[in-house]
Amino acid sequence: MAGLILALDTSVAHCAAVLLDRERVVVARSEAMAKGQAERLMPMLVEVLAEGGAGWRDLEALAVGVGPGNFTGVRIAVAAARGLALALQVPALGVSTLEAVAYGLARPLAVVDDARRGEVYLQVFTADGAQAAQVCALADLPSRLGGLALAGAAAVEVAALSGGTVLHPAFPLVEAMARIARARLGSPQPRPAPFYLRGADAAPPSDPAPAVLP
Repeated sequence: MAGLILALDTSVAHCAAVLLDRERVVVARSEAMAKGQAERLMPMLVEVLAEGGAGWRDLEALAVGVGPGNFTGVRIAVAAARGLALALQVPALGVSTLEAVAYGLARPLAVVDDARRGEVYLQVFTADGAQAAQVCALADLPSRLGGLALAGAAAVEVAALSGGTVLHPAFPLVEAMARIARARLGSPQPRPAPFYLRGADAAPPSDPAPAVLP
């Protein structure tokens, strides 16, 4: 078996992986978890490959969710994908969570995901392509969306404020990432990197740094 794509994602509160053989999902696995992805991810990938009757050397490429999403979770999956790509000498392709939600849905639409603090991650997709992703206050959305169809984790909440039809994703998140990566194979792609629209919620410690003795 060869020519497979292994997609992995920990950008939201899950640990997920899909093994894709061209257009066919061989194995899909997703486990809800708010923390612990760093310990669970690699064993899950091994299990997915074993269940699919494949080995690491059968992979043609890797796909990884790069966010926006959980700050630590994004870093876990991106680091794993880059390390595996280097070891296996295969490409790793980063896919944003917003474009994965939009994949397979009729356009135009707006993907909205919870960014907390009364804000959402927002990206509008049209027939001509994707607009730049941004962080937007919930209160500002009615003037921005103009009745666009909505998809994403915050779609129901946003629709209550600004109207618009709520669309359900056409594919599970990590499967959409695998399919997007498959379509991009053969064209130059940058190395996966975390896609952050704002800094981490955690603040640096306020205590002074310890003195370094000579």
